[in-house]
Amino acid sequence: MRLPCPICGDRDRREFYYQGSAVALSRPAPDADAAVWENYVHLRENQPGDLDELWSHDAGCGAWLVVTRNTVTHAISGAKLASEAAR
Repeated sequence: MRLPCPICGDRDRREFYYQGSAVALSRPAPDADAAVWENYVHLRENQPGDLDELWSHDAGCGAWLVVTRNTVTHAISGAKLASEAAR
């Protein structure tokens, strides 16, 4: 599998480290209700299809990326810097 790094171009997956779902970019406020935090930490839709994931390019430029990957086919449909996705 190859991932498209916006800085380095297409690179082998072994250069990256999977960090989990990109839901981490929409973290609740520190003072949010306990139910909000429980939903954030424990509940995921886990539906087949496109999913935004966080990857870090550890063996390359060190950038954090949001990669859109199909969970059924593993096809990559895009990637952007996490700093741009959080806006």
